[in-house]
Amino acid sequence: MVSLIQCTNITKRYGSTLALDNVSLTLEAGAPIALIGPNGAGKTTLFSLLCGFLRASSGDALIMGHQAGSKALHGRLAALPQDANLDPRFSIGHQLELFAKLQGFIGSKAGNEVKRVLQQVDLSNTYDMKPEALSHGMRKRILLAQALMGSPELILLDEPTAGLDPPNVKVMRSLINDASKNATFIISSHNLDELEKVCQSVVHLDKGHLKGVVDIHQARNSGYLTVVMAELKTTDQDIRESLLSLPGVTAVSFNAPNRFVLEYDSKQHSNLDMLLMQHLSEKGWPYRQLVNGRTLEDQVYF
Repeated sequence: MVSLIQCTNITKRYGSTLALDNVSLTLEAGAPIALIGPNGAGKTTLFSLLCGFLRASSGDALIMGHQAGSKALHGRLAALPQDANLDPRFSIGHQLELFAKLQGFIGSKAGNEVKRVLQQVDLSNTYDMKPEALSHGMRKRILLAQALMGSPELILLDEPTAGLDPPNVKVMRSLINDASKNATFIISSHNLDELEKVCQSVVHLDKGHLKGVVDIHQARNSGYLTVVMAELKTTDQDIRESLLSLPGVTAVSFNAPNRFVLEYDSKQHSNLDMLLMQHLSEKGWPYRQLVNGRTLEDQVYF
């Protein structure tokens, strides 16, 4: 079976700057995949290489068995850059029809495809509107519709929720979840909390190096509980010592305000979550969130 993406010893230099350093990576089709890392980690460079916009200085990148940039990938791979925008001079329908024709749709089929993707993002009524008449969140959804055009098998999204308010983030998340039934998404973002809700696995880059690939849900079942406490007068150290008294707990750490990570023997004490809630109730310590496992931030940065 051919992998979705197969990168072998990919290196990319910009003069004396090493953007990607000997990255080898295999990704399979399926649930959405997160691409994370600080600014300058190589995320945009990797996306550009996969799209065929750039060539690697050395190494090899295969997408669905074809060389990156191959004509065989036309219509099968789509990308939405962070700085993508709409032309204010033309209607939404006019612009999307142009992209449909570039995808190979001819005549009335181009208009039909535009109507299909607009319906998919729940913005059918914007066909004759110009971008200035739409909110920022609606324009983001139009750009997502553009990426969905032609039903590609692989879609690369760069910061798809940047600048969106919480209601629009929720809408975008729902649209991506629905579309992921028919395509694999790779999503680059700094919003780890949002990625954790959407993605199954995480590719972590840092300074051009591949730090690892994390299966979010598998890591959640690895003997950790994370509890985020409400504001309390009790000190973090007192809370930590109290949590350490729970049966099976071997370590308690706190690396953010009011957030505690408990490490425990999950085989012998599978009901620790219930004991923890009972313990907090007896202490009169309200909590805001309880996570089975560690947050994505804890998994990759601590």
